Amino acid sequence: MRFRTTILQGDKTATGIRIPPEIVEGLAAGKRPKVSVTIRGFTYRSSIAVVDGAYMVGVSAENRAGAGVAGGDEVDVDIELDTAPREVTEPADFAAALDAEPGARRTFEGLSYSNKSWHVSQVEGAKTDETRQRRIARSVETLREGRPR
Repeated sequence: MRFRTTILQGDKTATGIRIPPEIVEGLAAGKRPKVSVTIRGFTYRSSIAVVDGAYMVGVSAENRAGAGVAGGDEVDVDIELDTAPREVTEPADFAAALDAEPGARRTFEGLSYSNKSWHVSQVEGAKTDETRQRRIARSVETLREGRPR
């Protein structure tokens, strides 16, 4: 489904697009469906959320850069239901640390896509090996305790 909208800038970094109610209804997948969003030929996966009573999809800095857009731009948006499984690829060192702690692995496997993705991004975002190892250890400890974060 295609519609035209303005990329809303909430503060210095928060940006999103308002999804018309008729588009959400047309997707026929509830109020928070997982969707594929295409802006200026750049496609990313997201979920529709309800913010202050309006249907919204975030547009992260990475996605704004990929689409070549900024807050305030008027754009055509193609949105469709995304039914493909959401999977997170664990870095080998993080996977090995999880495998060494069965309780942590069990908790990790039970997490939502976004929580799994958060742990992986923490590890992959480290700039030094020392920081990476510290983050792996912290994630494993948190997960061993049965906490998602």
